[in-house]
Amino acid sequence: GEPIVHHGTVVGRLALQAAPSAGRDLDAAFLASQTENMLFAGLAALGFSLLAAWLLARHLLAPIRDLTRGARQIADGSLATRIQVRSTDELGQLAADFNDMAERLGRVEESRRAWISESSHELRTPLAVLRAEIEALQDGVRMPDAATLARLHKQVLQLAKLVDDLRLTLDREPGGSQIEQQRVAPVAILAETVDQFRERYEAADIRLDSSRLVDGGWWIRGDGGRLTQVFSNLLENSLRYTHAGGQLRIAAAASGQQLALEFDDSAPGPRAAALPRLFERFFRAEPSRSRAFGGSGLGLAICKTLVEAHAGRITAPAS
Repeated sequence: GEPIVHHGTVVGRLALQAAPSAGRDLDAAFLASQTENMLFAGLAALGFSLLAAWLLARHLLAPIRDLTRGARQIADGSLATRIQVRSTDELGQLAADFNDMAERLGRVEESRRAWISESSHELRTPLAVLRAEIEALQDGVRMPDAATLARLHKQVLQLAKLVDDLRLTLDREPGGSQIEQQRVAPVAILAETVDQFRERYEAADIRLDSSRLVDGGWWIRGDGGRLTQVFSNLLENSLRYTHAGGQLRIAAAASGQQLALEFDDSAPGPRAAALPRLFERFFRAEPSRSRAFGGSGLGLAICKTLVEAHAGRITAPAS
């Protein structure tokens, strides 16, 4: 600005000022517009975030809720419960594993019910005979002579054997008191057991071929008495169900650290569909015929238990 002087005295000041610029209004309008846009964008982002979080939570919580509900139903005894597999990720795999577990539990429960039913049935027969014999003695129909006492004793022995067999098949991993750990020769034990059965096989007109049962000096650590029980059960089973005029071939062969013992009998053999269940408790390929021979359906199950206790494996392959 310039001073205004009158008679040597500054009476004012002259200044030039630019006119107000329209740019500031534009700047203010732009700032307001950007603020509004950012506000809407923030609200929209917040809304989408909430929606995405809700969808993600639903995706994660739905299978967890299904698992929780299914676990409660399983705990309440509803073993037929299955949950929906919603995805192929880790939660989907967990749901599939849950369904597999439920199916296995169902099979175990079904097996347990069948075991109880079959056990009751097997125990009922000797108990019924004992009851009839005792009631006959009480009513005076029979006298307590040696023959009657012998029949009672036989039924008691049969009942005790059945109880022991049931207990043995329950012990899938028998303890040290049941399985002795000694150095034994399984082929020699089998040969000795075969010799004990020869007369019975000859009487039944069944050829017992043990020419391939050659002992190469193999030995294992185990229980010789239990191995004798396994071989006796197998020989008894073959003797019971092989037709007259047939044969049983027994062979031994070693490969590496494994010893294979093979029992190959002639017709009739189990149906191919029955082979996978042949070593189950109480399973009979032909129930009526097996009961006629007095079998309890536990012999092969005992063989499986004892062989596995010796770290072995027993199978019935299709011929």
